[in-house]
Amino acid sequence: MSKGRTTGWAILGTGNIARAFARGIAESDTGRLVAVGTRDPGREGLAEHFPGARFAVYEAVLADPEIDAVYIALPHTGHAQWAILAAEAGKHVLVEKPMALTAFEADAMIHAARKAGTFLGEAFMYRLHPQTQRLIDLIAEGAIGEVRLIRSSFGFKLPGFMPEHRLYANDLAGGGILDVCGYPVSMVRLVAGAATGRPFLDPDRVAGVAHLGQSGVDEWASAVLHFPGGIIAEVSGSISVAQDNVLRIFGTEGRIEVQDFWFGSGKFGGTGEIAIIAPDGTRRIETVTEARTIYAFEVDAVGRAIAEGRQEFAAPGMDWADSLGTLRVLDTWRADIGLEYGIETAARRRTTLSGRPLGRNGTRIPRREIRGLARPASVLALGFEDFRTFSSGAILLDAYFEAGGNVFDTAWIYRAGQTETLLGQWLANRDVRDEALIIGKGAHSPLCRPEWIGRQLTESLERLGTDHVDLYFMHRDNPDVPVDEFVDAMDAEVKAGRIRGLFGGSNWSRERMAAAIDYAERSGKTAPGALSNNFSLARMENPIWAGCVSASEPQFRDWLVDRQMPNFAWSSQARGFFTERAAPGRLEDAELVHAWYSEANFARKGRAELLAAEKGCRPIHIALAYVLGQPFPSIPLIGPRRLGELEDSLTALKITLSPEEIAFLETGTPAQSAP
Repeated sequence: MSKGRTTGWAILGTGNIARAFARGIAESDTGRLVAVGTRDPGREGLAEHFPGARFAVYEAVLADPEIDAVYIALPHTGHAQWAILAAEAGKHVLVEKPMALTAFEADAMIHAARKAGTFLGEAFMYRLHPQTQRLIDLIAEGAIGEVRLIRSSFGFKLPGFMPEHRLYANDLAGGGILDVCGYPVSMVRLVAGAATGRPFLDPDRVAGVAHLGQSGVDEWASAVLHFPGGIIAEVSGSISVAQDNVLRIFGTEGRIEVQDFWFGSGKFGGTGEIAIIAPDGTRRIETVTEARTIYAFEVDAVGRAIAEGRQEFAAPGMDWADSLGTLRVLDTWRADIGLEYGIETAARRRTTLSGRPLGRNGTRIPRREIRGLARPASVLALGFEDFRTFSSGAILLDAYFEAGGNVFDTAWIYRAGQTETLLGQWLANRDVRDEALIIGKGAHSPLCRPEWIGRQLTESLERLGTDHVDLYFMHRDNPDVPVDEFVDAMDAEVKAGRIRGLFGGSNWSRERMAAAIDYAERSGKTAPGALSNNFSLARMENPIWAGCVSASEPQFRDWLVDRQMPNFAWSSQARGFFTERAAPGRLEDAELVHAWYSEANFARKGRAELLAAEKGCRPIHIALAYVLGQPFPSIPLIGPRRLGELEDSLTALKITLSPEEIAFLETGTPAQSAP
């Protein structure tokens, strides 16, 4: 064995792709096969396909100190779990395509690798072959002029319906979209990128169709992708229809054709051809000859990345952003055809993505007593509107809860009830309803009238699968309605036991809240006991949406302090104002400009930057710490879309601001007041 073979590999799985990759290791310059993970290490015949390797169960493989990198060749449904566990064990990971079932799963895998400091790559083997690099060069050199249209397919025909085959198995995420369509999607994104001077380009529109067979998986499917600048791509894949599998790139001065591009110059070596065809039909053939199996290029690319301390592939290999981009296209494609695998549903996904039961003793997010609530509330509340499936939403819900979070913000209007339904499924699936505090909201404009509160609460409770919420906010105010009518309606729900904690107003003025409290006290009704208004270091100059009310002004803040009124603050970090997205003269984000741009707010941002530099954090952390550090019960609503964003928000919990520092941030009091 040569001295250059420094990367000790393990393979999880023993199927055909695992055997092909073992040959790639043998023909590589950097890798050596150490072990193979299998559920049955004693099975006969394994040594024939993996000579020189030792065999063990997956867990033992990950614990083996001689192993540096793990290639995951398991069915799609095992990719995320074992990639996360491998990263936690300190192993570098190459995972067979698709990286995961969804971009949300892939993001969780990336998060695990980032925290562990390990490499993670997706095994689209063609991306690392010299033929792919030559194709990119031809596009960039203008060999066919400006690219206009791309057509790409990967389709084959299995010999009839085979319910036992993984590609027809819904529970194993079978079908063509996940198994083969990633190839044409990744390729057209690569070509569109090369045509525009980028490593890859994401489409701005995707529309997909498919035929779902008797087992519920897509047997043949097509999609159209539109890219910024006008490039259009047509992609297709199939497991029961044979296709020609030619990549065709049409430009203003000709076209390029490549047969079976995903095998480069051949699965186990050979000569590949790139045909450049002029408008008059004349053909020029570029050849790329490589003797080694295509999988050897993956092995060496991973070995180089590890040696150089990189956590991602270098282009043209698929780095993390590239893998996420391809999966987002596949996610949209699946959503368009209504394809959700059984393993993704609440009935089947009973554990966290790592395969472990939900942890219940998290302390990273502290909890505080709030008068009127049955249990302490976490100091950060989770708002989530963007998740559309149980499997995607559960990743973030699990992580928030395991960190110690227990306050969940929903509303009748969010995604026409989908958010409430998803949360209800998660609460039941994880059996944590009695540990959670649910915020419900109703009576949003234009249905902002007392008679809608009971009707909408009924629907919300049905979606949530519970008989009560812990906090309920009128989502908007309607000044044309006397406050006593709103209080009467909410009091009735309290007495009915459907609100068992606090109620109040979201986007209500202090004058209306004070009037509502006064009426309740005079009439013996339950008084409003909480608010959910915008509150941030940056003051909202103009409402983001009609009817939005901020509590950031000094008079409103003083009122909250005097009454010790809890405020569940939305947009507590001013929707990105404290990041690089906002700067004087930078006008790309119309919402930021409309709601937050002012000389006073940029001055506050500048002070946050000064304080962040002193404390070794970022301004956005200071902004969240400011809301957390108020002298009244202030509970920010955070809305992370990814685990990294949740982790970033938790950073603010390590920062304690003194009253002098808070005053400095607000008004710019003398610098000596702040350390």
